Amino acid sequence: MSIIATALAPVLALILLGFVLRQSRFLPEEAWAGMEKLTYFILFPALLVGTLGDQKLTGIPWPAMLLIIILALGSAVASLVSWHRFGASASNPTFTSIFQGGLRFNTYIALAVAQAFYGSAGLAMGAVVAGFMIVLVNLLCVSAFSLWSDTPSKGLGNLARDIIGNPLIIACSLGWLLSISGIGLPGITGSILEIAGRAALPFGLLAVGAALRPGALRGHVRPMMVASAVQFVLKPAVAALAISISGLSGIPAGVLMIFFATPTAPSAYILARQLGGDTEAMASIITFQTIAAFIVMPVIILLTLD
Repeated sequence: MSIIATALAPVLALILLGFVLRQSRFLPEEAWAGMEKLTYFILFPALLVGTLGDQKLTGIPWPAMLLIIILALGSAVASLVSWHRFGASASNPTFTSIFQGGLRFNTYIALAVAQAFYGSAGLAMGAVVAGFMIVLVNLLCVSAFSLWSDTPSKGLGNLARDIIGNPLIIACSLGWLLSISGIGLPGITGSILEIAGRAALPFGLLAVGAALRPGALRGHVRPMMVASAVQFVLKPAVAALAISISGLSGIPAGVLMIFFATPTAPSAYILARQLGGDTEAMASIITFQTIAAFIVMPVIILLTLD
């Protein structure tokens, strides 16, 4: 348990620091928006390209890892769609927020914890997992808006543009291209990306804390509970079962479980606002899951990691 506490403490400390700094108005309000934009569009893509670009898939059990990811995400999609179709009273916009709350994952927290547990090997393996999940999750969530949003008039062309223009998808695609082609990171590119990428996780965690809105929790208990049951119970259970059956072990198995123990991503709020989701429900789900993760993540990690 002490290993878990040691690994999680810096992550949670930075999130809490971000929340305290935002509430105390230590920085001007526009500074937080700038930090989020810088991290989302520059620093985090730099981390992904820099880590994936030199990543060699040789020796990594990526087919098994990808299959486990697809099974866990597929079970979440099937359960949420069934709940909405056959037993839910939630509106379509609210359902899109619940959907994001059950599918998305906080990449900043996942990579920070993976690095804390396994060092640079954990960060590299985490980048591989993120490279798979970022693309799949964004495709699923944008598709959900095209089916259930109250503003479907945006059109498939614009939705495709949202997917193709997503900076994280672009970064993952570029990183995989550099890796698979054998080009790697030419010249001093690797050093530049490494320096920029170092700032991504601390800035990202501060932004996560700054985005917490405890006052938004009122009146959204049902969406929070449904999304969190899928996020913290169903997906980790399916992933753990699939890992056990497949025989996957070591760092790949540990990093996968870390990714499936994280709360949903703050970027879900941006997508809800852009594509006609329920922004208040989304803010509540993000805040609740981030706070709950302080307790839930150690439990999941304790039960599943060797």
